[in-house]
Amino acid sequence: MAGLLAESRDRLQRAGIDQAGLEARLLVGHQLETTGAGLIAFGERPVTPRQAEAVRALVAARVAGQPIAYLLGRREFWSLPLQVDAGCLIPRPETELLVERALGHLPAGPARALDLGTGSGAIALALKSERPQLQAWASDVEAGALAVAAANACRLGLTVHWFRGRWLEAVASRPLFDLIVSNPPYVAADDPHLTTGDLRFEPRRALVAADGGLADLRAIAAASHSRLRPGGWLLLEHGAGQGSAVRALLREAGCREVSSHADLAGLERVTEGRAGA
Repeated sequence: MAGLLAESRDRLQRAGIDQAGLEARLLVGHQLETTGAGLIAFGERPVTPRQAEAVRALVAARVAGQPIAYLLGRREFWSLPLQVDAGCLIPRPETELLVERALGHLPAGPARALDLGTGSGAIALALKSERPQLQAWASDVEAGALAVAAANACRLGLTVHWFRGRWLEAVASRPLFDLIVSNPPYVAADDPHLTTGDLRFEPRRALVAADGGLADLRAIAAASHSRLRPGGWLLLEHGAGQGSAVRALLREAGCREVSSHADLAGLERVTEGRAGA
């Protein structure tokens, strides 16, 4: 195993992959079904030609740019190990700000929260893990994404009500919510970032929105007011340069106490507002 690990690390390094050593351990360990400690403890254990071929195929895919989260089939978010696949967006650390802000608006006791465009279920599951009495609801237009989310919930032992539909259409006849949260598509179709990094391989429908990236944010803001209890909160993740525009959208939708919040890089990433009476 040690030789295959060194070979994988060197190939990733030559391709300019950051943290090549770590990624090599993850890819080799994943394929050989062992941990990093196992790779060290049993480094002299031989591997079969089939195993070596499978590891090299994984490394080649990574060199070609495939996101390591898709190759491993998992990504940690809010300390929760989540299954992910190419049908849903890869959860990112920046979105934990959205969870932090949402938790600050949720009571410790019973409440109802809705996660729109849930993807892998990351936000809904993070909220439920912190608020056991929360009635967590989540929707997505993609059946495949909901299947991934439901599998994550089952494995984590967390109960979330899943609904298929576009934004609030899926819950139009349901009781009102104390909080609605969403990380919707907000990237403009001509954004050059779409041709770089992991974004090249993630589902475009989960990234790109019309009207310079604001179309889905506008639709959610406009529809959420009628689905929130008086005093309930709407929280939206958005692009780093969209804070001013999203604040305007929330005010147009009748929200008060509208404000934006910056991530650790100092970039506005989350805008929130409170439904009026």
